[in-house]
Amino acid sequence: MTGPSVVVLDYGSGNVRSAVRALERVGAEVELTSDPGKVADADGLVVPGVGAFAHVMDALRAAGAPRLIERRLAGGRAVLGICVGQQVLFEAGLEHGTRVEGLGEWPGLVERLDAPVVPHMGWAEVEPPAGSVLFEGIADERFYFVHSYAVRTAPDYVRATWATHGATRFVAAVENGPLSATQFHPEKSGDAGAQLLRNWLGTL
Repeated sequence: MTGPSVVVLDYGSGNVRSAVRALERVGAEVELTSDPGKVADADGLVVPGVGAFAHVMDALRAAGAPRLIERRLAGGRAVLGICVGQQVLFEAGLEHGTRVEGLGEWPGLVERLDAPVVPHMGWAEVEPPAGSVLFEGIADERFYFVHSYAVRTAPDYVRATWATHGATRFVAAVENGPLSATQFHPEKSGDAGAQLLRNWLGTL
């Protein structure tokens, strides 16, 4: 019996092999591609993201990804954003004083963390909401973050998970119907991250 089919979106985001391997380890049949047919047909789509918000948005647009993501969500098909892949789902990013439009699935502005040490790199606790599917069985675990920017607000119609770095309380994960996202890297978060991916696969 094969597991659910997952496409990790290949749009030049850098090292995504760890995400592919982590998903394979928890039972998914994984393909790294940006082929529109395969993106549309997969049980789940993972949108990774590393680096600057503007660069990721440019690369996503060049690969035609905004339309592919929108089409999946319109059909109620699961999408999971990771790291900058979460950030670009929000309305806009503010880097070095420049506002860059995101995919606009949720209202919110991605801003630099207000903390003595940036980037925020390492393990941190998160505060998942009641009824979270992603964090079922792992609510008290820590997850691995590498980021300098984050969203500080979330609309009340989503299930938001929170974390804190320095003076900034920020959105660590979002669950909103078929669309989910994490600011941390589940593929680098050991057993807890593996369980979160397993929980996500269970929704497909």
